[in-house]
Amino acid sequence: MDKAPDAFRTISEVAQELDVPQHVLRFWESRFREIKPMKRGGGRRYYRPNDLDLLRGIRHLLYSEGYTIRGVQRLLREQGLRFVQSVWQEGAPQPVHQPGDVEEDEAAIELTEEEAPEPRLPLAGGDDAERSEQRSAPRAAAPPPVAGLTREDAQKLQTALRELTECRRLLEETWRDTR
Repeated sequence: MDKAPDAFRTISEVAQELDVPQHVLRFWESRFREIKPMKRGGGRRYYRPNDLDLLRGIRHLLYSEGYTIRGVQRLLREQGLRFVQSVWQEGAPQPVHQPGDVEEDEAAIELTEEEAPEPRLPLAGGDDAERSEQRSAPRAAAPPPVAGLTREDAQKLQTALRELTECRRLLEETWRDTR
């Protein structure tokens, strides 16, 4: 049964419609204060039609236009919520890229020190010395892109890497809080 266009959607319905995992929607919610789904008991999220349009716009800018999260945040600040909510639609005005809005350089897919992944979660039974050594080990930059990789694919991989890095950070934070 299809829902009416103005019906609220669950996170699983939105994830399926946008073809992104649910954790990505939760991650975007942490990065874009404009995403404010209604939350019910147990923290269940319900997205209004305007929320869905905003998510479509963010997805379009990140995945189709190659924008960075900071670039989309700038667009929200400067162009406004309505602009981003409509940017994904056929024939809608498109933003003009500015430095820093899209992935910096086709050949530069290296992580900055700030973005480098944190050490892995310790395994059960691992000793403290091993964990300490793991934390103090120098962080390696991501390898350069593979020859023949398109810019679009490189941007998608970079976006996925950043999202996974943030997921890892959230998991480790949760793990530390439960100790």
